[in-house]
Amino acid sequence: MRQKLLLTALLAASWTMHSQWAVQNTGFTANSRGLDEIHIVDANTVWAKAYDGSASNANVQAFTKTTNGGAIWTPGTINVGSSLLEITNLMPISATTAWAGAVHPTNGLGGVWKTTDGGATWTKQNTTAYSTPGASFFNVVHFFDANNGVTQGDPVAGEFEVYTTSNGGTTWTAVPAASLPDPASDEYGYNGGNVAAGNSFWFVTNKGKLYRTTDMGATWTKLNTPISDFSATAVGGQIFFSDNNNGILLARSTTGSGSSAINTYTLYKTSNGGTSWDSGASYTAPYTNLAYIKGTNILVGNGKDENDNFFTGYSNNNGTTWTQIDTGVQRISIAFLNGTTGWASGFTTVTGGVSTGGIYKYTGSTLGMEDFASGKTFKAYPNPANDQLNLSGTSINEVAIYDLLGKQVLNQKFSAQDQVNLNVSGLGTGMYILTATNDSGALETIKFAKQ
Repeated sequence: MRQKLLLTALLAASWTMHSQWAVQNTGFTANSRGLDEIHIVDANTVWAKAYDGSASNANVQAFTKTTNGGAIWTPGTINVGSSLLEITNLMPISATTAWAGAVHPTNGLGGVWKTTDGGATWTKQNTTAYSTPGASFFNVVHFFDANNGVTQGDPVAGEFEVYTTSNGGTTWTAVPAASLPDPASDEYGYNGGNVAAGNSFWFVTNKGKLYRTTDMGATWTKLNTPISDFSATAVGGQIFFSDNNNGILLARSTTGSGSSAINTYTLYKTSNGGTSWDSGASYTAPYTNLAYIKGTNILVGNGKDENDNFFTGYSNNNGTTWTQIDTGVQRISIAFLNGTTGWASGFTTVTGGVSTGGIYKYTGSTLGMEDFASGKTFKAYPNPANDQLNLSGTSINEVAIYDLLGKQVLNQKFSAQDQVNLNVSGLGTGMYILTATNDSGALETIKFAKQ
């Protein structure tokens, strides 16, 4: 991580006809305190990582958290033992348990800290890792569940420094060189250049490569992308994945510099986890801060146009076309649990010693959640289902089912079958999201109920 991944846009939106966002107070007392990460554990529990949005750009080691859907947010400090360390990312899995990554901005030393008391105290884990001066450079920590996690840093002695744990971080194991593709000369990763879905995790590099694991960090594959670097001055990109296979790359090309800089974008799609990408299409929508509703084709985004007008919108087709939701209010990071529950960050405002705002909760109508219907490639029945759900279509090759928290609860692959029967007897009662793909790469989404 020689530098933090460049954000292609930091500004976003509010509703035109009537407000569909409710302003909530993050609890920070500093003016212009922003949030560059929002992590939704469930409809009630949300954590967010803070940063300084003022001109001073001070180093901030802080978070805020709600356990009642945002009615009350309580800020806290991520105490990593040194005020010099920068917090690379935040990774909560419950109201009490979270991990944070931290790195020294010049010597690269750092690692991962864990809290089990809601952020009151933080304890460093894997203390011997990321400790080689001038070589180690910590990038990110990610947990797939309460036990299984992975950390990633830049190459040391010719290999990326990657560790996994299966016991919540009590012990960590270095991924052996045989399981991790060799980096190119002077190849390194970026803070912020990673994404996860299901049991898969990806990180990006300055050589335009994706490193992907589908088994929670045990083994890795190095993949090509259509771009040469994920965060250079003239070229960059961001990846977003809805599930283990389906995702997009929003590529940036920049001409000029400073206030004269002009960004143009190309949207690439993949249906096989980044192994291959389509030929790309020009992307002119103003939405460049994006988030998937996991397990669906639906992206929600913030952004601004060339005249600095702010927008929020959503796409039902992985970013090909967009529906504007609102305009006029600056927002930054965005995250959605499902089609009705999401948050977007703003900045705190301090007036007369009282701090307000900093985050918005979505209160509008359901965003783009469509069931299979007549004319669709796939059809699922019965809905609601009991022990079996039947799916019919053309050349079905994969089906995945997700709960409404975005956790994958079933994944099955098939050999170009026109009808498959899914055993859903092990699923709990409730609503689920199913994605189905066929040999041509078509993907569709259905909501179904399990009785």
